[in-house]
Amino acid sequence: MILKVNQVAKRCGLSRATIYKKAKEGTFPKQIKLSERSSGWLEEEINEWIEKRVQEREISLEVVS
Repeated sequence: MILKVNQVAKRCGLSRATIYKKAKEGTFPKQIKLSERSSGWLEEEINEWIEKRVQEREISLEVVS
């Protein structure tokens, strides 16, 4: 499934501007160009990005413990 930027923002808790900035920096999945003025993100890649953040948090909590 392809998600539009507002759906991605809601899932990730990031602003639209932050999503585009992070994608440009290479720290967020790149969008797929759907048409001249429309793009979206693969749901699977967004879910993987979120899961990676969760794993990083769990690792950092283990280090602190």
